[in-house]
Amino acid sequence: MKTPIFSIYICLTIMAGILVASCDKGDNVKPVINLIEPEEGDVLQIGGDVHFEMKLSDDVALGSYKVDIHHNFDNHGHEKSGEETETVPFEFSREWVEDIAGKKNATVHHHEIVIPENATEGAYHLMVYCTDAAGNEAYVTVNVELSHEGEEHEHDE
Repeated sequence: MKTPIFSIYICLTIMAGILVASCDKGDNVKPVINLIEPEEGDVLQIGGDVHFEMKLSDDVALGSYKVDIHHNFDNHGHEKSGEETETVPFEFSREWVEDIAGKKNATVHHHEIVIPENATEGAYHLMVYCTDAAGNEAYVTVNVELSHEGEEHEHDE
């Protein structure tokens, strides 16, 4: 007489599995990043700040964003003799949460990224990552150049 109980147990287990499989898996859509500035190919001024502006959106809720800037040198150097100041490749990495957490849409505009006077001129990648509240991540990359002849930007605020 154990067979009917075992059959009922198997049927209930299969039904529970089907129920769990048919449930909504939650948010699996990546956020959308619209990077306005800097743009591809922009020349950023060494010793100045970066005009950073973008729009973020998600179907449920945004979580955080991160900006990462690193050099894109191709491993060869052109050393200048007699230079008084030593330059170093510029690296920047910072994550922001409080600006966007829980919102579906956010506009970000700031000048918090400062390029030091001793940054090495050349090609760099500027990457922006955005993670939504569910952990889905999107990113965009633009190629920028750091130079002492970079353009000054106008402050709108």
